[in-house]
Amino acid sequence: MALSKRFLGLGLGLLIGIVCLHYLVLFAWGVVPAKSALANQTDGTNAAARYKVLPKSGVSKIAAQLQEQGIRVPSWAFQIGARSLGVGTSLKPGTYEFPVNASLGQILLQMARGERVRESVKIIPGMAIWQVRAAIDTHPALIHQTKSASGAQLATLLGLTQPDVEGWLFPDTYVFDPDDLDLSIYQRAYASMQKQLANAWDLYLQGHANDQVLKSPYQLLILASIVEKETGQASERGLISGVFHNRLKKGMMLQTDPTVIYGIGPQFDGNIRKTDLRRDTPYNTYMRYGLPPTPIAMPSKESLIAAAQPAPTNALYFVAKGNGSSHFSASLKEHEAAVDRYQRLPTQSSTKTAK
Repeated sequence: MALSKRFLGLGLGLLIGIVCLHYLVLFAWGVVPAKSALANQTDGTNAAARYKVLPKSGVSKIAAQLQEQGIRVPSWAFQIGARSLGVGTSLKPGTYEFPVNASLGQILLQMARGERVRESVKIIPGMAIWQVRAAIDTHPALIHQTKSASGAQLATLLGLTQPDVEGWLFPDTYVFDPDDLDLSIYQRAYASMQKQLANAWDLYLQGHANDQVLKSPYQLLILASIVEKETGQASERGLISGVFHNRLKKGMMLQTDPTVIYGIGPQFDGNIRKTDLRRDTPYNTYMRYGLPPTPIAMPSKESLIAAAQPAPTNALYFVAKGNGSSHFSASLKEHEAAVDRYQRLPTQSSTKTAK
């Protein structure tokens, strides 16, 4: 009986010792700032330093990775600390910023919450592909895999059947981890546009079972890009789409300046001239019938829906008023009067569909 009590006492003492060791680790590495671990990683200020944790890493591997990057935390202490906090299986990969005075406990809890460094790149509605590529190519947090790829090569990488990526990248803010591949941004933007375009095409088929002016989702994408560039006031998207649908039905030229500007390219100086309207390019809708061969920009969801669901109107023309809105006309005579009223500059054409 006395022997049993003795062993019981030893077992209890061992258990208490283990518990004390856990709390000692938590105190030494979870309460006291781990300055010795992080002090050499900064310029001596309290600025945060960055550390990267690779995917599919267990606690011991994470400890080793942090040690390689200069955090001098013993692996055993890291593992005991993780178990004591109950986060051993919750540590997430990514790039983290840890303040110079961060404790082991703070580091572990931050990783368990996944509070890592995130970067972002924004594709703005109406951007052309060359503008999107410039934004992605110059982002310092991306690994640039596609920077030297041609437009056709990028299209192939994305699995596009068209030889051009124009129009196929959905405008949005794309959040990513530092050192992600730039191709991943294109892939996500393309996947988003595929989904949005499929939804818009379904809407178009539902509303135009017997009068389909547009023959494919790609034509809808092209028209949506024109609507995007022509819209000055969001509430007028549907009317602008209605004008273009009406002109296509009647076999009229679209006569829209943004297509001409797109044909000029990045060298466009901001002024469209009569000589530009008379210069034949595949995108000059003053000289060619139908839609241009590709989209001219990245359309928003709203422009996709407007292209799929044009507002009922008998208008065939519209002209910018100068305040962001447009005047819509059903006849050329009315349109020319509106041009005289709202655009009195001698260099402007009186037969334009819109500014």
